Amino acid sequence: MKKTLILLAMVIALVILPFFINHGGEYGGSDGEAEALIQVTAPHYQPWFQPLYEPASGEIESLLFTLQGSIGAAVIFYILGYYRGKHGEHAGD
Repeated sequence: MKKTLILLAMVIALVILPFFINHGGEYGGSDGEAEALIQVTAPHYQPWFQPLYEPASGEIESLLFTLQGSIGAAVIFYILGYYRGKHGEHAGD
């Protein structure tokens, strides 16, 4: 019980602590930072391909990103569950 409470307190601290460490800071994406760095280091750089689909707004882009992550997590956890279930069937033999 004591170990569970310590772990729970650590998780809560990890969730809340970043708000106090970087108070008032911006949480930008890595795409924007990479684009700015490329403009500084190689101002004449031209991208060698164009996106196949450009979302209409940032909200749709966030939705598609979240959907992609959810589908990926579902596939990974399905595979893990499948193999764990197969392993559990043979454990009783």
